[in-house]
Amino acid sequence: MASDAFGDQRQFSEYFAARRDVVRRTAYLLCGDWHWADDLTQTAFMRLALRWRKVRDHGALDAFVRTCLLRAYLAETRRAWRRRELSHADVPDTRAGPDAMEQSTARTAFIAALGELAPRQRAVLVCRFYHDLDVAATAEALGCSEGTVKTHASRGLARLRTLLGDDLERLPATMTGDARDFLA
Repeated sequence: MASDAFGDQRQFSEYFAARRDVVRRTAYLLCGDWHWADDLTQTAFMRLALRWRKVRDHGALDAFVRTCLLRAYLAETRRAWRRRELSHADVPDTRAGPDAMEQSTARTAFIAALGELAPRQRAVLVCRFYHDLDVAATAEALGCSEGTVKTHASRGLARLRTLLGDDLERLPATMTGDARDFLA
């Protein structure tokens, strides 16, 4: 029995090491704060760790962790103290070159605009365009109907386009993949 526990622990450790950064980036896209993203990532992996021995389909681990992450994020946004708290990232100590600075400015504008969306709209856009989930998979991950996903996606994209305004024209030229996928 002890060898089974050791094997389970090793498998979980390997999965965690392989997927931690991806889950953390997704959490950051959801909340816009690296510290909060770390907390959400930890919560998602803790939920997986608690259920690790009951997992039958190891191919569905990414979907399970993503669902845990999304639900943890949405639960946190409903807390009164979270709505009052405003966090701001520190300015980096190093100076970036002109290309990196332009790309960083565009990325910051995009993340700021993403942060202006309602939590469910943001979660839907991250699922649909960052994780490339279809409407049905997004609805399943968020525990809502497909119509709700379509509504949140449509309204979220329209709001992003409004918020980015003139920056929208420069955004595709300076950013890679993620932002272009959101606004295509």
